[in-house]
Amino acid sequence: MFRQLSRVFLFAVIASPVWAKEPTQDLPSTETPAVVKAWVESHLENLIADYRWFHTHPELSFEERETSARIAKLWREAGFDVTTEVGGFGVVAILENGPGPCLMLRTDLDALPLVEKTQLAYASQVTTQNTDGTDTGVMHACGHDVHMTNLVGVAQFLAGHRNLWQGTLMLVGQPAEERGAGAKAMLEDGLFTRFQKPDFAIALHVGSDVAAGKVETLAGFAMANVDSVDITMIGRGGHGSAPHTTIDPIVQAAALVMDLQTIVSREIKPLDPAVVTVGSIHGGTKHNIIGDRCHLQLTVRSYDPKVREKLLAAIERKAKAVAVSFAAPEPEISIAEGTPSLRNDDQLAARITTVFQKLLGEANVSTPTPSMGGEDFSRYGRAGVPILMYRLGSVEARRLERYEELGTNPPSLHSSLYYPDIEPTLTTGLQTMVAAALEILGK
Repeated sequence: MFRQLSRVFLFAVIASPVWAKEPTQDLPSTETPAVVKAWVESHLENLIADYRWFHTHPELSFEERETSARIAKLWREAGFDVTTEVGGFGVVAILENGPGPCLMLRTDLDALPLVEKTQLAYASQVTTQNTDGTDTGVMHACGHDVHMTNLVGVAQFLAGHRNLWQGTLMLVGQPAEERGAGAKAMLEDGLFTRFQKPDFAIALHVGSDVAAGKVETLAGFAMANVDSVDITMIGRGGHGSAPHTTIDPIVQAAALVMDLQTIVSREIKPLDPAVVTVGSIHGGTKHNIIGDRCHLQLTVRSYDPKVREKLLAAIERKAKAVAVSFAAPEPEISIAEGTPSLRNDDQLAARITTVFQKLLGEANVSTPTPSMGGEDFSRYGRAGVPILMYRLGSVEARRLERYEELGTNPPSLHSSLYYPDIEPTLTTGLQTMVAAALEILGK
């Protein structure tokens, strides 16, 4: 027995990197949260410096060159085996620590084309050209800078405390989440074939309406299928004073907009969430000219795959029916499938929720309403991995209370005015994600 204990102790000493300078003795599970809390407190200043670097160096989807290099460097310094340029600027970091399950933790890397208006001392000053050639600011308005910093800290803690867990830790820095394309690109580039397919995958996402210090977990459907539909109604142009000689595509489009409203209200079961929104309509050039074409852009949201199919089929049917009713040519219809719906694994969600309740107290762990937003973290679940994405509060309670007193909503994600209260946000993010990882990988 002494020899076995000696070998375990020797392995722990060798496996723990020198830079970490952390105790390597095994700890009772009841003491682990205190160790994590103390570590977070002592490392928070450096992590906030990392956060501010990420915040001041935002990059758009599939352009995350500096961001990717930075997070790869930090993970490599923590002791991980790092591979870059997976599915674009994706990063995969692996740390093997004996036999056991493989846990994947994921962060997104990209920012948004927004001019930041927060007036923070470290507000982004970055500008670039958008895909259409127009100039734009660039801003981390969706919390990806928080997500990255959090996973840097989690990596450092777990690498420095290998005596607390065993198995394989797989970190994924994913590009192009904002375009719903990065997960697909990484999977197609062999994420689960070039590297080990994980047994579980966990991610967090900040919430702009959730108080810092709190988290939200939800089993089952949490986010929606997202599809983009482009429809061009085709007519026959002419003079505005002689509409009888034309086929007006704008009138066709107007009729279609109204017809589309009946899909959800009359064709979809009331208990099945669904959204059909016409977000853009463009046609014509001048007051007295009836044009040849009118272009509509739709976003379509659902959870269930069958509902998704029914929505898209109905949109196509109604567009063609409008054209027939106007004796117009058949419309041009293009459907771009975006992200599939995100369904959190029931058992994993229940397991991690219990961990969070013990860590934070039941009052600080709640169940959110499912969102019709999209998240391509869902693709890892569709690839056969049990997944959980939980929401992390990012705005101090007193700030939320002030918004309520003023009768206004707090700035939402994707707002040029959104910013997290980083110290309490990061503290809770680090403690919860480490706790989740130790629940899966703990000895």
